[in-house]
Amino acid sequence: MFSLSLVSFSPTSPALLFFLHNYLSSGFSPLPVLFCPLFIFLGLHNHPLPTEKCDEALASPLPHTAFTSSSVFSSGYAPGYAKLNRRGGAGGWSPLDSDHYQWLQVDLGYRKQVSAIATQGRYSSSDWTTRYRLLYSDTGRNWKAYHQDGNIWAFSGNSNSESAVRHELQQGIVARFLRLIPVSWSEEGRIGLRIEVYGCSYWADVINFDGQGVISYRFKVKKMKIIKDVIALRFKTSESEGVILHGEGQQGDYITLELHKAKLLLQINLGSNQYGSILGHTSVTTGSLLDDNHWHSVVIERYRRNVNFTLDGHTQHFRTNGEFDHLDLDYEMSFGGMPYSGKPVGGGRKNFKGCMESINYNGDNITDLARRKKLDTSSFQRNLSFACVETHTFPVFFNATSFLQLPGRANHNTVSVGFQFRTWNPDGLLLFSNLDDGTLEISLEDGKIIVHIIVATAAKNYRADLLSGSGLNDGQWHAVRLVAKENFAMLTLDGEEMSAVRSTSPLSITTGGTYHLGGYFLQTLLPPSQRSYQGCMQAILVDDQPADLHAVEKGTVGAFENISLDMCAIIDRCMPNHCEHGGRCKQTWDSFSCNCDGTGYSGATCHTSIHEPSCEAYKHLGRSSDTYWIDPDGSGPLGPLKVNCNMTEDKVWTTVVNNLPPRMPITGSSRERRAVLQVNYSASMDQVIAITTSAEHCEQQITYSCRMSRLLNTPDGTPYTWWVGRGSEKHFYWGGSGPGIQKCACGINKNCTDPKYDCNCDADANQWREDSGLLTYKEHLPVSQVAVGDTNRARSEAKLTVGPLRCHGDNNYWNAASFTTPSSYLHFATFQGETSADISFYFKTSAPYGVFLENLGNTDFIRLELKSPTVVSFSFDVGNGPVELTVHAAAPLNDDQWHRVMAERNIKEAVLRVDQTYRTSRLAPAQGHTRLELFSQLYVGAAGGQRGFLGCIRALRMNGVTLNLEERAKVTPGVMSGCQGHCTSFGMYCRNGGKCVERYNGYLCDCTTTAFNGPFCTKDVGGYFEAGTLVKYNFMPEAVHGASKDTKALTQQLMPNDVNLTKEEVTFSFSTSSAPAILMYISSKTQDYLAVVLRSNGSLQVRYNLGGLREPFAIDVDQRNLANGQPHSMNMSRHNRSISIQLDHYPPVYYKLPDASDIQFDLVKTLFLGKVYETGPIDPVLIERYNSPGFTGCLSRVQFNGVAPLKSALRKAAEAQADNYPASASPVSYQGKLVQSNCGASPLTVPPMSATPNPGSLDNTNGKIPLNEERVIPDGVNRDSAIIGGIIAVVIFTILCTLVFLIRYMFRHKGTYHTNEAKGSGESATESADTAIIGTDNPETIDESKKEWFI
Repeated sequence: MFSLSLVSFSPTSPALLFFLHNYLSSGFSPLPVLFCPLFIFLGLHNHPLPTEKCDEALASPLPHTAFTSSSVFSSGYAPGYAKLNRRGGAGGWSPLDSDHYQWLQVDLGYRKQVSAIATQGRYSSSDWTTRYRLLYSDTGRNWKAYHQDGNIWAFSGNSNSESAVRHELQQGIVARFLRLIPVSWSEEGRIGLRIEVYGCSYWADVINFDGQGVISYRFKVKKMKIIKDVIALRFKTSESEGVILHGEGQQGDYITLELHKAKLLLQINLGSNQYGSILGHTSVTTGSLLDDNHWHSVVIERYRRNVNFTLDGHTQHFRTNGEFDHLDLDYEMSFGGMPYSGKPVGGGRKNFKGCMESINYNGDNITDLARRKKLDTSSFQRNLSFACVETHTFPVFFNATSFLQLPGRANHNTVSVGFQFRTWNPDGLLLFSNLDDGTLEISLEDGKIIVHIIVATAAKNYRADLLSGSGLNDGQWHAVRLVAKENFAMLTLDGEEMSAVRSTSPLSITTGGTYHLGGYFLQTLLPPSQRSYQGCMQAILVDDQPADLHAVEKGTVGAFENISLDMCAIIDRCMPNHCEHGGRCKQTWDSFSCNCDGTGYSGATCHTSIHEPSCEAYKHLGRSSDTYWIDPDGSGPLGPLKVNCNMTEDKVWTTVVNNLPPRMPITGSSRERRAVLQVNYSASMDQVIAITTSAEHCEQQITYSCRMSRLLNTPDGTPYTWWVGRGSEKHFYWGGSGPGIQKCACGINKNCTDPKYDCNCDADANQWREDSGLLTYKEHLPVSQVAVGDTNRARSEAKLTVGPLRCHGDNNYWNAASFTTPSSYLHFATFQGETSADISFYFKTSAPYGVFLENLGNTDFIRLELKSPTVVSFSFDVGNGPVELTVHAAAPLNDDQWHRVMAERNIKEAVLRVDQTYRTSRLAPAQGHTRLELFSQLYVGAAGGQRGFLGCIRALRMNGVTLNLEERAKVTPGVMSGCQGHCTSFGMYCRNGGKCVERYNGYLCDCTTTAFNGPFCTKDVGGYFEAGTLVKYNFMPEAVHGASKDTKALTQQLMPNDVNLTKEEVTFSFSTSSAPAILMYISSKTQDYLAVVLRSNGSLQVRYNLGGLREPFAIDVDQRNLANGQPHSMNMSRHNRSISIQLDHYPPVYYKLPDASDIQFDLVKTLFLGKVYETGPIDPVLIERYNSPGFTGCLSRVQFNGVAPLKSALRKAAEAQADNYPASASPVSYQGKLVQSNCGASPLTVPPMSATPNPGSLDNTNGKIPLNEERVIPDGVNRDSAIIGGIIAVVIFTILCTLVFLIRYMFRHKGTYHTNEAKGSGESATESADTAIIGTDNPETIDESKKEWFI
């Protein structure tokens, strides 16, 4: 056992230096993947010695003179009385006026480390401060606001005059001066304040860099080979460019830390491989607005290629490019600049200008060594200064209601103004002045500087417009200079005189003497195009004179409203970037937004994946086989990947392909010098591992074809060839074998060509042999490398094939638990979702309420709950008070069906979704806490006295991690692993009569009794009939004794007492180019029968003979030629005398058997498809007219009263071909050649059929029933119009016919087979206009091997 103590050091203390020295010289190595930031404290601030606690009272011991304020109500209310728990004077400080311009300031005497602050109201009064902000500074100028949770923080204050409220600072600060700004105060009184500041002393060596000098730290040896680095320092500067440190080696290694556009840029190269020098270069950027002249801390920790880069407490973890681990440096490490031109970019980069302190390089205190003159500082033009030289900038901060009014020269003929500005907003008013006879405006419009000068005279208005720059709302300081005088104006941006914009418009300028900066809200005849500005300004020049902002602050010069003087409160809301997964951050002054286009994620912060986690999930959304994007870890770090999803009837296969060509030839390899083949996949290794981890089963085919090339067995036991799986482990078994068994598939099955060996190739034969098999141990997959070692001998050859990775099942998707008692729950580790959290799961219940999950903190919490049968609630608290989102469903959710819940909470918004249908959201407050801090265990189910959940929860995923409910449920009373009842939710996906069958981890659709196949019983089952082919299905009970499960419908639906039928259901599709033909014939042991035939002209006829009539009852379904090669479908049903027939997508047409006809189909015997071969009674007319030569074409979807005869015949044909089908086991048989084919059997959507030429009544005994009862259009059309229309129609028809014959002639040889029909048959004359429509608008095609071209 051991204990761990957290110890803090001062960076200059001997204890720290000893620790760093021992760490860097020891053999200890942290884990390369999760390299812990052990030294972050070095860059944040300098802590006291380990025995001290940084919690001393710093304000109480100070003299009264250390306290100052903006104003004093009276002498008894002086700031010196503002000490916590003191009653001197009037009991605290109160200003003269209670407004937002008041402040209380404390001078701590020296720079101190501040860890907490406490406030009280004025003693025994109604005066207190309810909210305040904290500013701090080293000099009493250039203030910086305290930030927390990405905002300028407002602390909650007091609610009475006596109780003290203390706040610990999340980010410890180092400062000499503190200033409290009251934001709100007692409604009953005025501002009143007593304070205490807690912290400890602080000391650090400081070095001032003048932009010229560089400190050189010389190594003890000429060349350093460094495997781990720890570099820590603090800096402050007002410059946006400058090299902070640099080291390089002659081999091309280097490390450089520099400021670039006020951001921190770290460049490292540990060396490059032989493929190109650029591969080792690694560049990482962090931070923003670092030219604010305030202290920033940096820590760089490197172990081999793993790097932690920390700025102001925010750490980036990255891994350097290249292949090497050591940083090879020569001679020295320089601080403050580059003595020589560095490798990454070359010369021309600025040296650092500003201050650094507490510089530690691998255990050496650089600042202390420089003070003791142990380092080379000869490059400094003057003596090295160990005191920070402060700049004299005086920034001004504007909000949307601010303005600053400054005086200038009046009645002068020249305007000369200048300033620097920085902002995030693309638009804003920078300066406005009313001239004596016009206006002057300098604005920011769409990120560009625009100047408008308007001079009005009695005769005419004169105008000059200047435009310069772009993208100036980038948060950087930009300098603007404008000079305007008679007939001339010049605008200069960022001091670039060469690119200055000039105007020579005729102008005569007379100044007005007053300038407004940052806003203008007065009414004027010529108002500015912008009214306000949000941002900062400094270095303001008016009439070539610097503005005296100190005098403005005292109220002696100019005027202002709602501005903050001597501070710039700009915040970079995109740093750190809260847009996840590569989302692009865009910001304004008040907020930021994320552009998630092209990332595969959505939401306010690009957190939620738009893709399903697996192929299994797509299947249960009703999708069919295709290529899909999946995201195995959802909102986790892995990105989406494209895979092939194959939805079979019982499994869902996920396929990931690789780049290794099949039968890859290998030559010239030996055991000493093996040929290593790298297998790369269409996804990263982490993504592939995520698939295999969650899958139920994975497999990968691997094949070694050989001629005189041995595979595994060698005299010493080490194989010639091995493969490498995930984890970079070598494996010595081959496909068809298993881990630890050095054999091939033939060795396992004992059928190798040479029984002395366990692999065919090990026989070393001079003929081609092959060892092939499946690798199925998924913990070893996928194959990433194959090392081949026996192809260097004469005539030795080998070819390698590594198939794609194939997996089925998704354990995460079906990971479920059933909660059987109201008090049952599962517990897991605390949920870590501080700034971004998403939760998704499925639930099923019949209970009216219950808590799904809950996790608690001190005050923070997160909870998801079913509050009522129709209401789901998502509630949380991150410190701003409880927030609850509710979704109200239109239907009850406790219907014992699966429902999906998705909840997300980030720093921008909270969202709750239920079933992809109901959604509600809530924006996060603009100011306030953003971090969700939890400490208790995560409870799934009942917890803490909450109403328990009864039912099932599955696929519970939190921030991309699936919780293993099943494993935890196995050891938890009141909770069961898994959940049954999937068909209640997913049974609707089983179509066409398919039955949903429950499985432990899902469901499947049983298509046995349907005419379809596929995962959802939607795949057509069709067959191609050649002339003479027939399918026969026996219906009598004795014919199906011992039938297989494929024909169980017979015993279920046609029992012995049911062979006399009073109703039939017939469905099928067909396509053919030949007629006449019998499509379906159902015989009986009497003379009753049912037949569906194509007549000689291609029209469709249904014939019933049930007895009672002299002739069979015939229904001419359609007079069109349906033997046109296009797919057609027919649905027919009869119940007693009523018959309904639907052809293609036309509306059903209804018929009625004559009263004299019998209604019972007696002793049904046999069903024939394609041709009739019957020994009993049969209609001779059918045989003579339609039975020869037989149907030629495709039939599909054939079903009669729940029996699928064609599907059974095709299955029997396939099994017979495999020589494993007993002939007596099925009532179905076939003759001739029957080939399975997709027939393109889906019917077309075409205009309604024309009415039959022989309409009749429903009781017409001849069966001449009208197909449609269309109304005749009244004779009211103009006769001349009809004649003209008829002539036009004849001309168009003639042209179309000519085109048809020409096109048919041109394409007469298209297709891959020829039909046996006679050309030029007489039925072609009866083709209607529908034939042309079918030919051109066919949405589906006939199978590739059975198609013709039609117009």
